[in-house]
Amino acid sequence: MIVTAQTPQPFNRRSLLKLGAGLVFALPLAACTVEDSLAQQANAGDNKNYIAGDGSVTEYDAATRGEPVQLSGKLFDGTTVEAADFAGQVTVLNFWYAACAPCRLEAPDLQALSEEFADEAQFYGVNIRDERATAEAFERNFGVTYPSFQDKDGGILLAMTNYVPPQAVPTTLVLDKKGRVAARILGVADKGTLKALIRDTAAA
Repeated sequence: MIVTAQTPQPFNRRSLLKLGAGLVFALPLAACTVEDSLAQQANAGDNKNYIAGDGSVTEYDAATRGEPVQLSGKLFDGTTVEAADFAGQVTVLNFWYAACAPCRLEAPDLQALSEEFADEAQFYGVNIRDERATAEAFERNFGVTYPSFQDKDGGILLAMTNYVPPQAVPTTLVLDKKGRVAARILGVADKGTLKALIRDTAAA
């Protein structure tokens, strides 16, 4: 898997998202470290061995987003996805793994949004450590129907370190219709915040 992206300049808004006439501040949210034991943590959901993310929401101005993400990788079902598949539609990339308690927390909201925006945005998970059976068990447990990349070798995560700190999972990226990173949520994806980011990106 290969992903390349240029580092854009942030829009100078962190933990802040404009929603209509009001303002919503992103609360401190948990993110997972990748040091825990999968066998012990997969079904615990107890937040042991997790580090706290800064809970920030970052939007990138359209004029400074740089080049589109270049991506070619395989989903767990063996399907190859190319960067060209992102063109013309908003894309949501969620970095996760099964033992991550915050990932479990946000999974139902991500699924609900993938259904709500089915005609406007495509959702992909990026699983950074699980074998197929573990990932599919997670998806069955939480009713997740959108596909995930298998990134156990860390290719996507390493290439996206400008946006996704290695120990800050979950992280969610919103790509614009040109395949450029338009926004990032570092930590649990609050449903209302992510919904507004998708809507704003789709409308641009």
